Amino acid sequence: MAIVETATGIRPFEVAFPQETLEDLRGRIEATRWPSEELVEDASQGVQSSMLRELARYWAAEHDWRNVEAKLNALPNFKTEIDGLDIHFIHVKSQHDNALPLIITHGWPGSVIEMLEVIGPLTDPTAHGGTAADAFDLVIPSIPGYGFSDAPREPGWDSARIGQAWAELMSRLGYTRYVAQGGDQGAGVTDAMARQEPDGLLGVHFNFLDAVPKELLMAALNFRLAYSHEERAELGKVIAIFMRGYIAEMGEHPQTIGYPLLDSPVGLAAWMLDHDADSYEKISRAFLQGEPTGGLTRDHVLDNITLYWLTGTGASTSRLYWETGRSAQASFKHPPPHVKLPVGYTVFPDELFQAPKHWVKHAYHNLVYYNTAERGGHFAAWEEPELFSGEMRATFASLR
Repeated sequence: MAIVETATGIRPFEVAFPQETLEDLRGRIEATRWPSEELVEDASQGVQSSMLRELARYWAAEHDWRNVEAKLNALPNFKTEIDGLDIHFIHVKSQHDNALPLIITHGWPGSVIEMLEVIGPLTDPTAHGGTAADAFDLVIPSIPGYGFSDAPREPGWDSARIGQAWAELMSRLGYTRYVAQGGDQGAGVTDAMARQEPDGLLGVHFNFLDAVPKELLMAALNFRLAYSHEERAELGKVIAIFMRGYIAEMGEHPQTIGYPLLDSPVGLAAWMLDHDADSYEKISRAFLQGEPTGGLTRDHVLDNITLYWLTGTGASTSRLYWETGRSAQASFKHPPPHVKLPVGYTVFPDELFQAPKHWVKHAYHNLVYYNTAERGGHFAAWEEPELFSGEMRATFASLR
């Protein structure tokens, strides 16, 4: 791998875990203490025994971490210290001239692994149905406390602070003009960057509406405002998100859930898989019927879960929800500045909720691109990398 970084403080990084660590993981999977089976035929009581037992069997007997380790090491990986933390990032430069720099932020329970399949289409568009004018230089950082980035050692690492770190990273890489994208927790980071307007940031794209307008929040709480039947259905989905068990527990007591997440790999897998009904159904189909949906294959899913286990980040990843909750409360008293930069938004039809255009426009007045994709869910870049990449091209074409 050719190392081309020259900025001060940026150094190459290689992924390497000792074999005994992988053997310990396999032993823990095989020693799992299983609860009795659920009492219903569907997933209404949570992650189903048949699915998780098959995942555990495949994880211990067939999944090969070394494959994704080699895939990661074939890419330019780096670390650099920002605000006291070592930040890991993948940096792939396009071979095409005048490529537009793009920083993409993952979410939970994802990682840089969910972005690997968009690297080719974004940096080498001519090999994926695009033109040289569509090319991006790609920066994919690991959120602090996730993957190979250091875990914060003090409170305060919320989306705004991460956004400031990302702006420093892009400056350190020598980029004077760039764009940013995010979904899930990555949408919060990208939203914060847009409000901070660091030098060089031209525009942003979201595939999740993290910035919920106050009027929408009021309607979600008491339904007193006039909304159509279809919008009320989407409001119901918004309410359901905040009632999810993982959001409540990680937002309130991330340390408590951290203990079992670092002690049981199968427990960690179950916690991560119980994110949303659509993704769970697709992942279940991959394990039980051998029918993956797009990039949500058995190996890709286990690559991501294994990364969480090997890096011991069950608690540190959860703490971002605790930080997010406190930042949201503070924003009611001290609202952040409005986003003035150009904004693009893509609705993926299987997302947790489908934000109508005027919801997004209410949150981001300078909405320059809005589209509903043909397919895809919450993990859009992972599930449908070609469609996701096409949305980046369309959103940022006018900003080149």
